[in-house]
Amino acid sequence: MEILRVTNLTKKFGERTALDNVSFSVEDGEFLSILGPSGCGKTTLLRILIGLLGADSGTVTERGEDITNAPSDKRKMGIVFQNYALFENMTVLKNVEYAMKFRPELKSGARDRARELIDQVGLAEHMNKYPSELSGGQQQRVAIARTLALKPDIILFDEPMSALDVATRLSLRRELKDIQKNSGTTMIYITHDQEEAFAMSDRIMVMGEARIHQLDTPDNILDAPADDYVREFVIDNLKAKIESLAKYMRN
Repeated sequence: MEILRVTNLTKKFGERTALDNVSFSVEDGEFLSILGPSGCGKTTLLRILIGLLGADSGTVTERGEDITNAPSDKRKMGIVFQNYALFENMTVLKNVEYAMKFRPELKSGARDRARELIDQVGLAEHMNKYPSELSGGQQQRVAIARTLALKPDIILFDEPMSALDVATRLSLRRELKDIQKNSGTTMIYITHDQEEAFAMSDRIMVMGEARIHQLDTPDNILDAPADDYVREFVIDNLKAKIESLAKYMRN
């Protein structure tokens, strides 16, 4: 079942076109990665979806409802930012609980739900710690738990693992997929990392120069790249990483 549809979305900043007539849809419960280099339009797209930025033209509908001009708090979406945006003066438990403070339908039982979500992301023993006492990966999990607390239909991720070390990123990939599977939440994941997109996604949307070059499953992108851009940016880069790893393993 379709949960989100974007139709003919266009956005310009002065003479620069950030999004050029972009159209796509997302299925309920899907993990979609938006893959592209810096400046391709992926972050602009995310900001329009969450309601932090307006489009010049085009529409966004969620479960058939036009939300193109709806404020952020009226969209059933949550976002995990690159810097996590945690409250440094609050414990893990308070950070997650606070997210529900201004939602009357969630306020009752907020403490119990916060505990449950913290346990779900594997931080039960760190519940009373402050963000400064946590690793980057642990802070990331708190941010995910806080977002899940609001029961969004869709969670958007803005390159959340780019500042983490390799081992933590590998661990979080698996955990994020497990969280998605258990919660059934639709996730849209912004990344510039080909390996990351292929490791987690049901489908990948390859972007370049303000437009979509290909939207397909990882296997189909590998088997039938839509154009030279996809072949060079995605497949050639993946091959280079594999060859580099193989060389390292031989040494």
